[in-house]
Amino acid sequence: MSQAPRNTRVSVPRGRSLWTREARASRETAVSSLLTALCAALADYAPVAVLGTTLLLCIGCTPSRKHLGNVFRAPLGSNLKTLDPAQASDQYSNQCQFQVYETLFEYKYLSRPYDIQPCLAARPPEISPDGKTYVIHMRPGVEFQDDVCFPGGKGRLVTARDFVYSIKRMCDVRVKTFGWWIFDGKVVGLDEFRKKSEALPPYPEQWHPALYDEDLPGLRALDDSTVQIMLIQPYPYFKDILAMPYAAIIPHEAVEYYGEEFLNHAVGTGPYKLTEWRHGLRLVFDRNPKYHHGFYPTEGAASDSAAGLLADAGKPLPFIDRIVFTIFEETQPMWLNFLRGNLDRSTIPKDNYGDAVLPSKSLRSEYESKGIELVQAKDLDVFYVCFNLEDPILGKHKMLRQAMSLAYDAKQVIELFANGRGITAQSPIPPGLFGYDSTFAGPYGHYDLEAAKALLSKAGFPGGQGLPEFEFLTMTGSDLRQQGEHFAQCMARIGIKIKVSIFTWPEYLDRLKRKQTQIMRAAWSADYPDPENFLQLLYGPNASPGENNANYRNPEYDSLYRVMAVIPDSPERLKVVRRMQELLAEDCPWIYSYHRINETLRYQWLKNHVPHAVLDAPIKYYRIDAEARRGYLGG
Repeated sequence: MSQAPRNTRVSVPRGRSLWTREARASRETAVSSLLTALCAALADYAPVAVLGTTLLLCIGCTPSRKHLGNVFRAPLGSNLKTLDPAQASDQYSNQCQFQVYETLFEYKYLSRPYDIQPCLAARPPEISPDGKTYVIHMRPGVEFQDDVCFPGGKGRLVTARDFVYSIKRMCDVRVKTFGWWIFDGKVVGLDEFRKKSEALPPYPEQWHPALYDEDLPGLRALDDSTVQIMLIQPYPYFKDILAMPYAAIIPHEAVEYYGEEFLNHAVGTGPYKLTEWRHGLRLVFDRNPKYHHGFYPTEGAASDSAAGLLADAGKPLPFIDRIVFTIFEETQPMWLNFLRGNLDRSTIPKDNYGDAVLPSKSLRSEYESKGIELVQAKDLDVFYVCFNLEDPILGKHKMLRQAMSLAYDAKQVIELFANGRGITAQSPIPPGLFGYDSTFAGPYGHYDLEAAKALLSKAGFPGGQGLPEFEFLTMTGSDLRQQGEHFAQCMARIGIKIKVSIFTWPEYLDRLKRKQTQIMRAAWSADYPDPENFLQLLYGPNASPGENNANYRNPEYDSLYRVMAVIPDSPERLKVVRRMQELLAEDCPWIYSYHRINETLRYQWLKNHVPHAVLDAPIKYYRIDAEARRGYLGG
C-alpha cells in the first residue's frame, strides 16, 4: 500500500484520523518508551521505588479504580501493526481483532479435543460425498456494527456476498496478505483470481475492482444466505480454515471508506467494538449493542461442571461491557500492575517465577491469600531458531546449520528462560497433535559441543574461520534480548560470531516478510489442531511473505506435504509425517527449542476463564465478579 510521508498531514474524508499512522505510532510509542524507562529507573531504588513505579504505572496505564465497573483488563505483549484480518498474522493482533470480527465457524470453548461449531454460519456445512463441495447457510439477522462507513451510520445485514468479498479481497495480491497460504491451491478458480489481481491498478484507485464481481466457480454466493465452496481436493481440516482470522467477514463499505486507514478501523459483527486505539499504549473495546447471536456453551466435561464452568450455560454473550488491553513491551511493569490488581490476569515473568510458584508447581500461599489462582495447560506451539536459507552462506552450507544446531543448548534455554516450563522439541509438531512422537530424536537435535566443533571443521570453517558475523533478529523485551545473547554465547563456543539486533514487533515482522534476515528467534501457535498447520511452515510455496520464513525448499518434503495435506489421520498419513520429520532433522532449516507449558495467573474475580490452545483471548465467555474485585481493590 502507498503511505504518506512521516510526520505530515494528509487529506482524508471526514471522520478519519488526520495523522498518518506512522507519525501517531511514533509519537505514542515514544511516550510509552519514556514511561517504561522511568519505571525501570525507579525499580533500581527498591523497595521504595516499587511503590513509586507502581503508582506511576497506575496513573499512566490504567483507569481509575472507582470507575472500573464491568471491565476486563489484560496485558498485550507488543504494539500492533494492523487490525486488518487479511494482514494480522500474530497472536497480539488476533487477540484484538477477534473481539470485533467473526468467521463462519469457531471453536467450541469447552470441548476437548478441540472441535468446530457454527458462528456466522447457521449450521454445520453440507459436504458432498467426495469432500470437495461445501454448502454453507448463513445465520439470519446478523448485522455489522454501526459505523460512519455505512449510509446514515447504521450497520446493515450480513450476506453470503460479504464472505465472498472478504475472501477475494484477502487473496488480492495488492492487499499483501500473510494468509494466502490457507487457500493456495485449494479452491477452484481462486489461484487464477489471485493471478488476475496482479494486473489491477494500485491502491487507492480501485478498492472494489470489477474483478471482485466476476463469477468464480469455486467461491459463490448462491443467494443472500448461501455460500458454495468447491475444493480442488478434499481437505480434512477445511472447516478449521474457515474459523481462522484470515477468513473473517468484513464489509466492503469499511474498506472503501477508510482506504489505507482501514487497518486502524475494525468494523465487524463481533461482541465488541473498537472505541480507542492509542498506538503503543492501549486498545479499548466496548460491547457491541447489535450483537445477539452468541450464547455460552451448554456442554462440557464433568470437571467443567464441578468447577462451575457451566453455571452460565445457554446465557447470551458477552458478559463483560468493556475490554482494555494495555501494551507492555517489558515484563516487569506488567507484573507490578498485576500485583496491584490493575490487570485481571498475567503471565509469570521468568525472574519472578520462583517468588510466585513453589518447586511443587503450586502457588505460594501469599499469592493465594490475595485471591490469585494458578492456571496450567499445555499449549499447541513450538519455539525455534530459524535460518533464512536464502542467505548465501547459511543456505548453501547444511553442515554449518547442523553444527550450529548441536551447539545450541535447548534444555538450558528451558531452564533459564521458561523456568523449566517446556518440553524439548525435535520437530515442528507439538504434543497433543497427530504425528507427535515423544521418542523421535533427530541426529542434530541435542547439545554436543565437541560434535559441533568437529562438524564445523568438516564444513570448512574450523573454529568459525572464514565466516562473517551473523545477525540474530529478535524483539524488544529483556527476556527476548537475553535469549538472543544466550544464542550468541552458544555459538561463540564453536567460534561463530553473532550480533543480536532488537526490533519492535512490527519492525521484526517487516524484516521477516521482506527476507531481510539471517537468523531469527521465532514461535508458532496452532491456528487449528492439525499437524498440517505446523508442517506448512516449511512448505516451499509458503516462503516469505508467507509463513515459511526459513524459505526452505526441498522437493521431496514439498511432495510429501501435498500428500499429507489431503488425507485424514491414518497409518498412511503417519508414515508421511514421519518421513517429513526426518527430512527436517537432516536439513536443519530450524534449530528446535521447546514446546511450552503455559502457566497463567488470574484473580478469582475472573470467571469462566479456560485456557484454549487455538482461540486467542475468547473474552466473550469471561465474566467479572465486580463486587469481589471492589472488595479487594477497596474502590
